[in-house]
Amino acid sequence: MSSPHNAMNTAQQEAVNYMHGPCLVLAGAGSGKTRVITQKIARLIQVGMPAQKIAAITFTNKAAAEMRERAKTLIGKAAQEVLICTFHALGVRMLRSHGAVLGLKPHFSILDTSDVTSILKDAGGSTDSATARNWQWTISAWKSAGLNAEQALALAADEDERQAAVIMGRYEERLSAYQSVDFDDLISLPLKLLREYPEVRAEWQAFAGHVLVDEYQDTNATQYAMLKLLVGCEPDGNLAPGRDAARFTAVGDDDQSIYGWRGATLDNLRLLPQDFPALKVIKLEQNYRSTAAILRAANNVIAANPKLFPKNLWSDLGEGEPVRVVDADSEDHEAERVVARIQSLRAEGTLAQAGMQFKELRDFAVLYRANHQAKPFEKALRKAGIAYKVSGGQSFFERAEIRDLCAWLRLWANNDDDPAFVRAVTTPKRGIGHQTLGSLGTFASRYKLSLFEALFSSSLGSVLSSRAVGSLHEFGRTVNDLQFRAKHTEGAENALLFLKTWLADIAYEKHLYDTEDSPQIAAVKWTNVMEFCEWMAQRCGGQMDDDILITQRASKNLLDVAQNIALLSTLTEREKDQNVVTLSTLHAAKGLEWPHVMLVGVTEGMLPFKMEEAGKASTDKAGNEAQDDAAAAIANADLVTRLQEERRLMYVGITRAQRTLSVSWTRRRKKGRDTIAAQPSRFIAEMALDKATIKEDPREKLRALRAEFAARAAAAAERKPE
Repeated sequence: MSSPHNAMNTAQQEAVNYMHGPCLVLAGAGSGKTRVITQKIARLIQVGMPAQKIAAITFTNKAAAEMRERAKTLIGKAAQEVLICTFHALGVRMLRSHGAVLGLKPHFSILDTSDVTSILKDAGGSTDSATARNWQWTISAWKSAGLNAEQALALAADEDERQAAVIMGRYEERLSAYQSVDFDDLISLPLKLLREYPEVRAEWQAFAGHVLVDEYQDTNATQYAMLKLLVGCEPDGNLAPGRDAARFTAVGDDDQSIYGWRGATLDNLRLLPQDFPALKVIKLEQNYRSTAAILRAANNVIAANPKLFPKNLWSDLGEGEPVRVVDADSEDHEAERVVARIQSLRAEGTLAQAGMQFKELRDFAVLYRANHQAKPFEKALRKAGIAYKVSGGQSFFERAEIRDLCAWLRLWANNDDDPAFVRAVTTPKRGIGHQTLGSLGTFASRYKLSLFEALFSSSLGSVLSSRAVGSLHEFGRTVNDLQFRAKHTEGAENALLFLKTWLADIAYEKHLYDTEDSPQIAAVKWTNVMEFCEWMAQRCGGQMDDDILITQRASKNLLDVAQNIALLSTLTEREKDQNVVTLSTLHAAKGLEWPHVMLVGVTEGMLPFKMEEAGKASTDKAGNEAQDDAAAAIANADLVTRLQEERRLMYVGITRAQRTLSVSWTRRRKKGRDTIAAQPSRFIAEMALDKATIKEDPREKLRALRAEFAARAAAAAERKPE
């Protein structure tokens, strides 16, 4: 819920009107930060800043789309010229326009997570996906810190890290050969462009008249370095000649920094006043989302963390319902109580204080720390006949049939994309088997060619039969033809016709029915395929904003859209507004809000998560006394940092609630195959709730309601004339 449309409070006005230098807006939960950003864009244009020199950067396509819609409503046509996009989308733009100096062609591929895992298996000589994912996390952390393989090897602390650094080197070689990048490269390579190529830096600095960064607390070290160079700094940290000030607005909240595990660092907030001494700091403390009771619990919890910039959220929405703490015997018992609470709050006459209008299923959310906690709640909701959705489940774009089509599209856009080649040439099957592909791969490696280049080599016949060469040539000609036609197919109607014709030509629907045991499953998959085609066509027709393509034309050709398919499919949230209860992890819930929130599984070991195991690990490493003291100090510091981030996660969960909040814990919880005794999370005590309101049994309330309804029905029956 944002602040009233017709007025801004004093702090919001100050943030909007300050535009002559660097500005940090500390936007507490529910304080109207998106409104401030869009109003500031309008104000910048009003005082003469060209719209095309304004960039607003956020972290998800969903947030960017919301900001773009608000800007259009506020500014009109000029909003189309403002660059409103994600950090990764900005990176794509920079690499498409200037990547040639790094050896990238404009139609490079963006690899998704599955492709990266597959390449790392090959680079590391492993068939184990878990091992490859560990390498992936390590390499991603190094890239987020701005390190390449050579630097990572020099800093490796043990044999595992040395092995990962060597594999990272092989991985980088493969990406270069495939003319491909991963998601970390979409930040690290643009940073390299800005650092090492003065002419590129000057061009982008001239473009960036004012940069606004949303969710600034979620930035990592590489993103901060990129931002500094973009807004006018030289690689040495000083302002570029002719710049009187760095012009940017960073909007964030140190109390909502919950992504340390993926590289986000609060150091970026600490460094801002040091790197930009003229920094203007403005606090947004009025909350337009939650009642006073909910905010008091949130403020009490977060008060236990050290403060970079102290603030205290307040609301004029009234005291509201007291925050409830519910205890349960087990996870199943806890789920029953959650269902009883939903039914109780939806029953007639029980929402006088909570707000009578908030009775739809979409008004309720069940939030938890880890994905596996959803199961008992799904079971209880199904038993009660209550519709729900699990946020953060399998992505539409992770489905096999969608990955098949994406591989084809990526190959049209970039013939050197070997992972896409292998999937496309084998789906649907076309008589090209693994032995043929193995020989082609060996041949391509020997002559340092991509698989697509190799299939047209005049000497390929020396290692493959003429029949195999003929099949490969036919596939190659098909891809070239599709690439040419996709480049000349523009607009939604033409794109949809092209995609449907192509799928008919390769008999993809038949492939689905031939490979699935169940015709019903095949039919569902074909429906997904048609939905994907509509999605692509809408982008070609301009009905959906991409924020990636450099062109300003409303309609785009299919090849332009295809070359960004990995970025679009990974960052686009496709959830429709369904009238169902939401089950979600706390991380996935950030940025969202519901009238009624049930925060569940709030026990020690779950929230905060596994702190006891981390503490035990630090004491188990005893050995050499001097080394142990140093190791213990590092381990304890890490434990403190983790606890602070877990507390911020609790704070995020509390501040998702608008009208009512219940917090529940169980006396016993599952841990692996065992059931262990559990204690309420320390965060429950930190909420410092009124002792008189801290226990509740929703089942008792529901029984009382049923008795009340029965009494009303009986009274009504007595009043009926005979």
